[in-house]
Amino acid sequence: MSRSILWRRGDQVLILAAGALTVFGLIMVFSASEVQGWMFYHNSAYFFERQGLWCLLGLGLLWVAARFDYHRLRRIAAPIALLTVLLLVAVLLPHVGLELNGARRWLRLGPLQMQPAELAKMGGLIFMAAWLDRHRLEIRSLEKGVAPFLAMLALLTGLVIVERDLGTTMIVAVILLSQFLVAGGRWHHLLLLLLVVGLAAVVFIQMEPYRLHRIMAFLHPWSDPLYTGFQPIQSLLALGSGGIFGVGLGQSIQKYLWLPFAHTDFIFAIIGEETGLVGTTAVLAGFALFTYRGFRIALKAPDAFGSLCACGITVWISFQALINVAAVTVTLPTTGIPLPFISYGGSSLALSLMAVGILINIASQGQKVGWIRHASIDLGRRYGRTPVPGDRRRAGALAERS
Repeated sequence: MSRSILWRRGDQVLILAAGALTVFGLIMVFSASEVQGWMFYHNSAYFFERQGLWCLLGLGLLWVAARFDYHRLRRIAAPIALLTVLLLVAVLLPHVGLELNGARRWLRLGPLQMQPAELAKMGGLIFMAAWLDRHRLEIRSLEKGVAPFLAMLALLTGLVIVERDLGTTMIVAVILLSQFLVAGGRWHHLLLLLLVVGLAAVVFIQMEPYRLHRIMAFLHPWSDPLYTGFQPIQSLLALGSGGIFGVGLGQSIQKYLWLPFAHTDFIFAIIGEETGLVGTTAVLAGFALFTYRGFRIALKAPDAFGSLCACGITVWISFQALINVAAVTVTLPTTGIPLPFISYGGSSLALSLMAVGILINIASQGQKVGWIRHASIDLGRRYGRTPVPGDRRRAGALAERS
Protein backbone atom coordinates (compact mmCIF):
# COMPACT_ATOMS: atom_id res chain seq x y z
CA MET A 1 0.00 0.00 0.00
CA SER A 2 1.61 3.26 -1.11
CA ARG A 3 2.07 6.32 1.06
CA SER A 4 -0.52 8.31 -0.90
CA ILE A 5 -3.14 5.59 -0.39
CA LEU A 6 -2.34 5.37 3.32
CA TRP A 7 -2.69 9.12 3.64
CA ARG A 8 -5.87 9.25 1.58
CA ARG A 9 -7.63 6.24 3.09
CA GLY A 10 -6.09 6.48 6.53
CA ASP A 11 -7.55 8.85 9.08
CA GLN A 12 -5.77 12.11 8.23
CA VAL A 13 -7.06 13.93 11.31
CA LEU A 14 -5.74 11.20 13.60
CA ILE A 15 -2.36 11.26 11.84
CA LEU A 16 -2.12 15.03 12.23
CA ALA A 17 -3.15 14.89 15.90
CA ALA A 18 -0.59 12.20 16.76
CA GLY A 19 2.10 13.97 14.71
CA ALA A 20 1.49 17.33 16.37
CA LEU A 21 1.60 15.80 19.87
CA THR A 22 4.84 13.95 19.04
CA VAL A 23 6.60 17.02 17.64
CA PHE A 24 5.46 19.17 20.55
CA GLY A 25 6.61 16.41 22.90
CA LEU A 26 10.13 16.47 21.49
CA ILE A 27 10.27 20.24 21.97
CA MET A 28 9.07 19.98 25.56
CA VAL A 29 11.41 17.09 26.40
CA PHE A 30 14.36 19.25 25.37
CA SER A 31 13.06 22.23 27.32
CA ALA A 32 12.19 20.27 30.47
CA SER A 33 15.36 18.13 30.55
CA GLU A 34 18.14 20.52 29.49
CA VAL A 35 19.04 21.40 33.08
CA GLN A 36 19.30 17.78 34.23
CA GLY A 37 21.13 16.81 31.05
CA TRP A 38 23.78 19.45 31.65
CA MET A 39 24.14 18.81 35.38
CA PHE A 40 24.42 15.02 35.19
CA TYR A 41 25.80 14.38 31.69
CA HIS A 42 27.31 17.74 30.65
CA ASN A 43 25.03 17.67 27.62
CA SER A 44 21.85 19.74 27.68
CA ALA A 45 20.45 17.70 24.78
CA TYR A 46 21.19 14.30 26.40
CA PHE A 47 17.58 13.27 26.95
CA PHE A 48 16.41 14.94 23.75
CA GLU A 49 18.88 12.95 21.65
CA ARG A 50 17.72 9.65 23.11
CA GLN A 51 14.09 10.58 22.73
CA GLY A 52 14.84 11.48 19.12
CA LEU A 53 16.34 8.03 18.49
CA TRP A 54 13.26 6.35 19.90
CA CYS A 55 11.08 8.66 17.84
CA LEU A 56 12.87 7.57 14.66
CA LEU A 57 12.38 3.94 15.69
CA GLY A 58 8.73 4.66 16.42
CA LEU A 59 8.21 6.29 13.04
CA GLY A 60 9.72 3.23 11.40
CA LEU A 61 7.36 0.99 13.37
CA LEU A 62 4.46 3.26 12.42
CA TRP A 63 5.32 2.98 8.73
CA VAL A 64 5.59 -0.81 8.92
CA ALA A 65 2.38 -1.19 10.95
CA ALA A 66 0.46 1.10 8.58
CA ARG A 67 1.47 -1.05 5.59
CA PHE A 68 1.11 -4.39 7.39
CA ASP A 69 -2.38 -5.87 7.01
CA TYR A 70 -3.68 -5.94 10.56
CA HIS A 71 -5.57 -9.20 9.85
CA ARG A 72 -2.19 -10.97 9.99
CA LEU A 73 -1.83 -9.90 13.61
CA ARG A 74 -4.54 -12.41 14.46
CA ARG A 75 -2.25 -15.25 13.33
CA ILE A 76 0.72 -14.08 15.41
CA ALA A 77 -1.28 -12.93 18.45
CA ALA A 78 -0.24 -15.97 20.50
CA PRO A 79 3.53 -15.61 19.75
CA ILE A 80 3.29 -11.89 20.58
CA ALA A 81 1.63 -12.71 23.91
CA LEU A 82 4.26 -15.37 24.67
CA LEU A 83 7.09 -12.94 23.89
CA THR A 84 5.45 -10.36 26.16
CA VAL A 85 5.24 -12.82 29.05
CA LEU A 86 8.86 -13.92 28.56
CA LEU A 87 10.11 -10.32 28.61
CA LEU A 88 8.03 -9.55 31.71
CA VAL A 89 9.65 -12.53 33.43
CA ALA A 90 13.13 -11.72 32.12
CA VAL A 91 13.09 -8.21 33.56
CA LEU A 92 12.68 -9.71 37.04
CA LEU A 93 15.82 -11.87 36.74
CA PRO A 94 19.03 -10.68 38.43
CA HIS A 95 21.70 -9.33 36.05
CA VAL A 96 19.07 -9.16 33.27
CA GLY A 97 16.62 -6.49 34.36
CA LEU A 98 17.82 -3.05 35.41
CA GLU A 99 16.77 -1.69 38.79
CA LEU A 100 16.20 2.06 38.97
CA ASN A 101 14.57 4.02 41.80
CA GLY A 102 13.85 0.80 43.68
CA ALA A 103 11.93 -0.86 40.82
CA ARG A 104 13.08 -3.50 38.32
CA ARG A 105 11.28 -2.53 35.10
CA TRP A 106 13.89 -2.02 32.38
CA LEU A 107 15.90 -4.08 29.91
CA ARG A 108 18.99 -2.65 28.20
CA LEU A 109 19.14 -2.71 24.40
CA GLY A 110 22.58 -1.36 23.56
CA PRO A 111 22.58 2.36 24.38
CA LEU A 112 18.82 2.35 24.93
CA GLN A 113 16.52 0.98 27.61
CA MET A 114 13.01 -0.43 27.24
CA GLN A 115 10.19 -1.31 29.60
CA PRO A 116 8.55 -4.69 28.87
CA ALA A 117 5.48 -3.39 30.73
CA GLU A 118 4.88 -1.02 27.80
CA LEU A 119 4.90 -4.01 25.46
CA ALA A 120 2.31 -5.65 27.72
CA LYS A 121 -0.21 -3.03 26.59
CA MET A 122 0.30 -3.76 22.90
CA GLY A 123 0.75 -7.52 23.21
CA GLY A 124 -2.14 -7.84 25.64
CA LEU A 125 -4.68 -5.95 23.53
CA ILE A 126 -3.74 -7.78 20.30
CA PHE A 127 -4.00 -11.22 21.93
CA MET A 128 -7.21 -10.32 23.72
CA ALA A 129 -8.76 -8.96 20.52
CA ALA A 130 -8.02 -12.26 18.78
CA TRP A 131 -9.27 -14.34 21.72
CA LEU A 132 -12.47 -12.34 22.17
CA ASP A 133 -13.16 -12.50 18.44
CA ARG A 134 -12.91 -16.31 18.51
CA HIS A 135 -14.99 -16.68 21.68
CA ARG A 136 -17.48 -13.88 21.14
CA LEU A 137 -20.45 -16.25 21.29
CA GLU A 138 -19.21 -17.61 24.63
CA ILE A 139 -18.16 -14.34 26.25
CA ARG A 140 -21.54 -13.94 27.94
CA SER A 141 -21.04 -17.25 29.75
CA LEU A 142 -19.52 -17.12 33.23
CA GLU A 143 -17.70 -20.45 32.88
CA LYS A 144 -16.58 -20.34 29.24
CA GLY A 145 -16.12 -16.59 28.85
CA VAL A 146 -15.63 -14.63 32.07
CA ALA A 147 -13.50 -17.16 33.98
CA PRO A 148 -10.86 -17.66 31.21
CA PHE A 149 -10.79 -13.91 30.61
CA LEU A 150 -10.21 -13.24 34.30
CA ALA A 151 -7.40 -15.82 34.39
CA MET A 152 -5.58 -14.17 31.46
CA LEU A 153 -6.15 -10.72 32.96
CA ALA A 154 -4.70 -11.88 36.29
CA LEU A 155 -1.63 -13.41 34.61
CA LEU A 156 -0.73 -10.29 32.63
CA THR A 157 -1.45 -7.74 35.34
CA GLY A 158 0.22 -9.95 37.96
CA LEU A 159 3.50 -9.95 36.04
CA VAL A 160 3.35 -6.16 35.69
CA ILE A 161 2.51 -5.49 39.34
CA VAL A 162 5.48 -7.60 40.46
CA GLU A 163 7.63 -4.93 38.79
CA ARG A 164 6.13 -2.44 41.27
CA ASP A 165 4.30 -0.62 38.50
CA LEU A 166 0.74 -0.14 39.71
CA GLY A 167 0.04 2.62 37.18
CA THR A 168 0.79 0.46 34.13
CA THR A 169 -1.15 -2.39 35.74
CA MET A 170 -4.21 -0.14 35.88
CA ILE A 171 -3.80 0.82 32.23
CA VAL A 172 -3.50 -2.81 31.10
CA ALA A 173 -6.56 -3.80 33.14
CA VAL A 174 -8.68 -0.97 31.72
CA ILE A 175 -7.64 -1.81 28.14
CA LEU A 176 -8.63 -5.46 28.46
CA LEU A 177 -11.86 -4.69 30.35
CA SER A 178 -12.91 -2.22 27.65
CA GLN A 179 -12.34 -4.87 25.00
CA PHE A 180 -14.39 -7.34 27.03
CA LEU A 181 -17.29 -4.90 27.10
CA VAL A 182 -17.08 -4.08 23.39
CA ALA A 183 -16.94 -7.79 22.53
CA GLY A 184 -20.41 -8.21 24.03
CA GLY A 185 -19.72 -8.96 27.69
CA ARG A 186 -22.58 -8.57 30.12
CA TRP A 187 -22.63 -5.47 32.29
CA HIS A 188 -23.01 -7.42 35.56
CA HIS A 189 -20.03 -9.56 34.57
CA LEU A 190 -18.04 -6.39 33.91
CA LEU A 191 -19.04 -5.01 37.32
CA LEU A 192 -17.88 -8.29 38.88
CA LEU A 193 -14.53 -7.98 37.09
CA LEU A 194 -14.20 -4.35 38.19
CA LEU A 195 -14.87 -5.39 41.78
CA VAL A 196 -12.14 -8.05 41.60
CA VAL A 197 -9.68 -5.58 40.05
CA GLY A 198 -10.58 -2.93 42.64
CA LEU A 199 -10.03 -5.28 45.57
CA ALA A 200 -6.71 -6.39 44.10
CA ALA A 201 -5.66 -2.74 43.73
CA VAL A 202 -6.45 -2.06 47.39
CA VAL A 203 -4.32 -5.05 48.44
CA PHE A 204 -1.41 -3.96 46.25
CA ILE A 205 -1.58 -0.40 47.59
CA GLN A 206 -1.35 -1.65 51.17
CA MET A 207 1.60 -3.89 50.30
CA GLU A 208 3.86 -0.95 49.39
CA PRO A 209 4.30 1.92 51.91
CA TYR A 210 5.21 4.45 49.20
CA ARG A 211 1.79 4.00 47.58
CA LEU A 212 0.08 4.92 50.84
CA HIS A 213 2.37 7.94 51.08
CA ARG A 214 1.22 9.04 47.62
CA ILE A 215 -2.41 8.80 48.66
CA MET A 216 -1.75 10.78 51.83
CA ALA A 217 0.16 13.37 49.79
CA PHE A 218 -2.84 13.63 47.49
CA LEU A 219 -5.25 14.12 50.38
CA HIS A 220 -3.05 16.43 52.48
CA PRO A 221 -0.12 17.74 50.39
CA TRP A 222 0.64 20.65 52.72
CA SER A 223 0.90 18.45 55.81
CA ASP A 224 4.43 17.45 54.70
CA PRO A 225 5.47 19.98 52.01
CA LEU A 226 9.14 18.95 52.03
CA TYR A 227 8.66 15.20 51.62
CA THR A 228 5.43 13.43 50.60
CA GLY A 229 3.70 16.61 49.45
CA PHE A 230 6.71 18.14 47.70
CA GLN A 231 6.00 16.86 44.18
CA PRO A 232 2.25 17.70 44.09
CA ILE A 233 2.90 21.17 45.47
CA GLN A 234 5.67 21.93 42.97
CA SER A 235 3.46 20.67 40.16
CA LEU A 236 0.66 23.02 41.13
CA LEU A 237 3.13 25.90 41.44
CA ALA A 238 4.36 25.22 37.91
CA LEU A 239 0.84 25.14 36.50
CA GLY A 240 -0.24 28.22 38.41
CA SER A 241 2.79 30.33 37.50
CA GLY A 242 2.14 29.83 33.78
CA GLY A 243 -1.05 31.87 33.74
CA ILE A 244 -2.84 32.22 30.40
CA PHE A 245 0.11 32.37 27.99
CA GLY A 246 2.97 30.93 30.08
CA VAL A 247 6.40 32.30 30.87
CA GLY A 248 7.80 31.27 27.48
CA LEU A 249 9.46 28.16 26.03
CA GLY A 250 12.65 27.32 27.90
CA GLN A 251 11.93 29.80 30.69
CA SER A 252 10.62 27.37 33.31
CA ILE A 253 11.86 27.77 36.88
CA GLN A 254 10.48 24.48 38.20
CA LYS A 255 12.68 22.41 35.86
CA TYR A 256 15.74 23.57 37.82
CA LEU A 257 15.33 20.47 40.02
CA TRP A 258 12.38 21.95 41.88
CA LEU A 259 9.94 19.57 40.23
CA PRO A 260 11.11 15.91 40.26
CA PHE A 261 10.65 13.98 37.01
CA ALA A 262 9.94 17.20 35.14
CA HIS A 263 10.67 15.66 31.74
CA THR A 264 8.86 12.36 32.34
CA ASP A 265 5.74 11.94 34.45
CA PHE A 266 5.29 15.65 35.22
CA ILE A 267 6.07 17.19 31.86
CA PHE A 268 2.48 18.47 31.63
CA ALA A 269 3.27 20.79 34.55
CA ILE A 270 6.22 22.26 32.61
CA ILE A 271 3.92 22.67 29.59
CA GLY A 272 1.55 24.63 31.80
CA GLU A 273 4.36 26.78 33.17
CA GLU A 274 5.98 27.59 29.81
CA THR A 275 2.93 27.76 27.52
CA GLY A 276 0.19 28.50 30.02
CA LEU A 277 -3.48 27.66 29.75
CA VAL A 278 -3.28 28.02 25.96
CA GLY A 279 -0.67 25.27 25.68
CA THR A 280 -2.31 22.84 28.08
CA THR A 281 -5.68 23.32 26.41
CA ALA A 282 -4.12 22.63 23.01
CA VAL A 283 -2.58 19.39 24.32
CA LEU A 284 -5.89 18.26 25.81
CA ALA A 285 -7.65 19.14 22.56
CA GLY A 286 -5.11 17.02 20.67
CA PHE A 287 -5.82 14.00 22.85
CA ALA A 288 -9.58 14.58 22.64
CA LEU A 289 -9.35 14.68 18.85
CA PHE A 290 -7.22 11.54 18.82
CA THR A 291 -9.75 9.76 21.05
CA TYR A 292 -12.70 10.75 18.86
CA ARG A 293 -11.02 9.61 15.66
CA GLY A 294 -9.82 6.40 17.29
CA PHE A 295 -13.31 5.37 18.35
CA ARG A 296 -14.60 6.38 14.93
CA ILE A 297 -12.10 3.98 13.37
CA ALA A 298 -13.30 1.25 15.75
CA LEU A 299 -16.91 1.81 14.65
CA LYS A 300 -15.98 1.63 10.97
CA ALA A 301 -13.60 -1.31 11.25
CA PRO A 302 -14.21 -4.04 8.64
CA ASP A 303 -14.39 -6.85 11.21
CA ALA A 304 -14.62 -7.58 14.91
CA PHE A 305 -10.88 -8.11 15.35
CA GLY A 306 -10.10 -4.69 13.87
CA SER A 307 -12.78 -3.06 15.97
CA LEU A 308 -11.43 -4.61 19.17
CA CYS A 309 -7.85 -3.62 18.32
CA ALA A 310 -8.84 -0.04 17.53
CA CYS A 311 -10.89 0.19 20.71
CA GLY A 312 -8.03 -1.15 22.82
CA ILE A 313 -5.48 1.25 21.32
CA THR A 314 -7.77 4.26 21.72
CA VAL A 315 -8.59 3.42 25.34
CA TRP A 316 -4.88 2.88 26.02
CA ILE A 317 -3.78 6.31 24.74
CA SER A 318 -6.74 8.31 26.00
CA PHE A 319 -6.98 6.74 29.45
CA GLN A 320 -3.24 7.00 30.03
CA ALA A 321 -3.31 10.68 29.07
CA LEU A 322 -6.27 11.24 31.38
CA ILE A 323 -4.56 9.59 34.35
CA ASN A 324 -1.30 11.50 33.77
CA VAL A 325 -3.03 14.88 33.57
CA ALA A 326 -5.14 14.04 36.63
CA ALA A 327 -2.01 13.19 38.63
CA VAL A 328 -0.17 16.35 37.54
CA THR A 329 -3.15 18.53 38.47
CA VAL A 330 -3.48 16.63 41.79
CA THR A 331 -6.93 15.42 40.84
CA LEU A 332 -5.70 11.86 41.45
CA PRO A 333 -2.72 10.49 43.43
CA THR A 334 0.62 10.30 41.65
CA THR A 335 0.81 7.12 39.56
CA GLY A 336 4.09 7.36 37.62
CA ILE A 337 2.38 7.08 34.23
CA PRO A 338 3.95 9.02 31.32
CA LEU A 339 1.97 11.31 29.03
CA PRO A 340 1.66 9.51 25.65
CA PHE A 341 3.65 11.00 22.74
CA ILE A 342 5.04 13.76 24.99
CA SER A 343 6.80 12.46 28.12
CA TYR A 344 10.39 11.28 27.94
CA GLY A 345 10.34 7.51 27.63
CA GLY A 346 11.53 5.70 24.55
CA SER A 347 9.61 2.44 24.68
CA SER A 348 6.38 4.30 25.45
CA LEU A 349 6.85 6.65 22.49
CA ALA A 350 7.90 3.94 20.02
CA LEU A 351 5.02 1.62 20.88
CA SER A 352 2.52 4.49 20.87
CA LEU A 353 3.58 5.42 17.34
CA MET A 354 3.36 1.77 16.31
CA ALA A 355 -0.19 1.72 17.69
CA VAL A 356 -1.00 4.74 15.52
CA GLY A 357 0.24 2.77 12.51
CA ILE A 358 -2.17 -0.06 13.32
CA LEU A 359 -5.03 2.43 13.58
CA ILE A 360 -4.06 3.87 10.19
CA ASN A 361 -4.16 0.40 8.64
CA ILE A 362 -7.56 -0.37 10.16
CA ALA A 363 -8.91 2.99 8.98
CA SER A 364 -7.59 2.48 5.45
CA GLN A 365 -9.54 -0.79 5.17
CA GLY A 366 -12.60 0.26 7.13
CA GLN A 367 -13.65 2.96 4.65
CA LYS A 368 -14.15 0.35 1.95
CA VAL A 369 -16.86 -1.54 3.82
CA GLY A 370 -18.91 1.12 5.58
CA TRP A 371 -22.15 -0.51 4.42
CA ILE A 372 -21.45 -3.51 6.66
CA ARG A 373 -22.38 -1.54 9.77
CA HIS A 374 -26.04 -1.41 8.74
CA ALA A 375 -26.12 -5.16 8.13
CA SER A 376 -24.42 -5.68 11.49
CA ILE A 377 -27.12 -3.67 13.27
CA ASP A 378 -29.78 -5.69 11.47
CA LEU A 379 -27.98 -8.87 12.54
CA GLY A 380 -28.15 -7.80 16.18
CA ARG A 381 -31.86 -7.07 15.96
CA ARG A 382 -32.56 -10.42 14.34
CA TYR A 383 -30.67 -12.51 16.91
CA GLY A 384 -31.44 -10.36 19.92
CA ARG A 385 -27.88 -9.34 20.82
CA THR A 386 -25.57 -6.42 20.24
CA PRO A 387 -22.74 -7.44 17.89
CA VAL A 388 -19.30 -5.92 17.70
CA PRO A 389 -19.44 -3.07 15.13
CA GLY A 390 -18.26 -4.19 11.71
CA ASP A 391 -18.50 -7.98 11.87
CA ARG A 392 -17.65 -8.61 8.21
CA ARG A 393 -18.27 -12.34 8.07
CA ARG A 394 -21.75 -12.52 9.65
CA ALA A 395 -22.90 -9.11 8.43
CA GLY A 396 -21.73 -9.91 4.90
CA ALA A 397 -23.62 -13.20 4.90
CA LEU A 398 -26.73 -11.46 6.17
CA ALA A 399 -26.45 -8.81 3.47
CA GLU A 400 -26.22 -11.50 0.77
CA ARG A 401 -29.30 -13.32 2.11
CA SER A 402 -31.20 -10.04 2.20
